[in-house]
Amino acid sequence: MPDHAAPEGLQILPVHGLPEFRPGDDVAAAVAGAAPWLADGDVVVVTSKIFSKAEGRLVAAPEDPEERDALRRRLVDQETERILARRGKTLIVASKLGIVQAAAGVDGSNVRRDELALLPVDPDGSAARLRAELRERLGVDVAVVVTDTMGRAWRVGQTDVAIGSAGMTVIHRYGGAVDAQGNELLVTEVALADEVAGAADLVKGKLGAMPVAVVRGLASPDDGSTARDLVRPVDEDMFRLGADEALAQGRREAVLMRRSSREFSAEPVDPEALRRAVGVALTAPAPHHSTPFRFVRLADPARRTALLDALRECWRADLAADGRPADEIERRLARGNLLRRAPELLLPFRTGDGAQEYPDAARTAAERDMFTVAGGAAVQSLLVALAAEGLASCWVGSTIFAADVVRAELGLAADWQPLGAVAVGTPVAPLAPRPAADPGVGLVEW
Repeated sequence: MPDHAAPEGLQILPVHGLPEFRPGDDVAAAVAGAAPWLADGDVVVVTSKIFSKAEGRLVAAPEDPEERDALRRRLVDQETERILARRGKTLIVASKLGIVQAAAGVDGSNVRRDELALLPVDPDGSAARLRAELRERLGVDVAVVVTDTMGRAWRVGQTDVAIGSAGMTVIHRYGGAVDAQGNELLVTEVALADEVAGAADLVKGKLGAMPVAVVRGLASPDDGSTARDLVRPVDEDMFRLGADEALAQGRREAVLMRRSSREFSAEPVDPEALRRAVGVALTAPAPHHSTPFRFVRLADPARRTALLDALRECWRADLAADGRPADEIERRLARGNLLRRAPELLLPFRTGDGAQEYPDAARTAAERDMFTVAGGAAVQSLLVALAAEGLASCWVGSTIFAADVVRAELGLAADWQPLGAVAVGTPVAPLAPRPAADPGVGLVEW
């Protein structure tokens, strides 16, 4: 496949003497009159604002800044297909043309103060018409690129890119070609029309009233492609979810990301991620506006080992008292090794903070149940928050059966009720949401 480079170099020529365009003006007549020197193979690069004006894509706007901004936001909504990102009043959207840029191209620059400009309805069509009319007027075969200014993902600053094109190859594909070192180029694609747009902007600028420039020497064949071909199809877009869609999907999948993981990688856990997850867990609802939850991080290996050794002997005695065979006892105790090998271990507790005593013992017991339920909500919140931090976890409930041992080993007050143990680590593979259960299994309607 031939290279797209211009071995003899390029010229970028300004087109002087163009008028201030208004709705209904003849763009081809103006360009032909200002650039009768156009030659076959030239690429005429035109700022989209010319077509916005000539094609009547101007909207009357109030001069009051607040009213003008309110109208601008309504127009952005009108021109938007999907919102991709939002920060304050700034919106990055996919417009109805499929183009991703700020504010759907709605613009108040280089127009009268009582107007706002929208992008052309069909920039590729505008390019094709101008190309045909220049051929008719000047007898030359040129390409036309329609440009607009926008930023790029993960890059600072703006540049001009092609939003309309006719008469040239918009994407030069190197797939299957071999470089000078003999390496096959597998996926290299050059957005040639965008490169032309950026090069022409070096002559056009933003403040010099130079909306048209000509790139000479490129010799790019007409393969029938248009700027629409530069818009990545949604099914190939790795970042296709917009801000609102991602937020909605994230809400749906947040709990489903939590799953029990019994294996962890060797990568250490960020202590700040643990702190953030605990901060989330502490927002769980509890009676009397209390926060009766505590999470003990066993960061001291010696203390963790001492506690787990004591728990193992307690569990061994309980299993033996139940008459379990020795091999079954050892098999069950081996499950506790998860708490030993986990990079981090958190012990959740429900305390008596906020609890009340009632003359009626049954009511007092019911209140304790409420606090235990609230503690369960805090544990679930912790597990979900850990998953949101990209951390794997596994809840083990066995400390509940050895509350006295846990309190004695850690020197805790009598009202600290263990709610299990949470093993935490970096997942071996990235977390993925599990399927939701069939609600018909557990949803009972009367």
